[in-house]
Amino acid sequence: MRDLKWSPSEKITARKAFDQALAEELRQVVQRAKQIVAAVKEPSQLWDLETWLRQRRLEIDRKYDYRYSVLPMVFATLLKQGRISEKDLNGLQEEKIDLIVGIASRL
Repeated sequence: MRDLKWSPSEKITARKAFDQALAEELRQVVQRAKQIVAAVKEPSQLWDLETWLRQRRLEIDRKYDYRYSVLPMVFATLLKQGRISEKDLNGLQEEKIDLIVGIASRL
């Protein structure tokens, strides 16, 4: 995967798909955090929220890595999780799409 070359137009496509998936996942985290806060009755529940937020942040930081050398794996993970679709990858070379879809099918 490290040998893949990314054209300027592919970089634009990749950045758009990446940013949209990240923004949607963060939107969902915010929505869930608001639900949790609204249900807080005891001070100890605040620390549960903190733990949950820290865990989500670590998961998101690990998942969303925009280095071109790992981007096919990132996109495969996002594809497998339903955070992006093959349509979002239109604009990438067919070999990259095939690689991403192939990795996703093995996850």
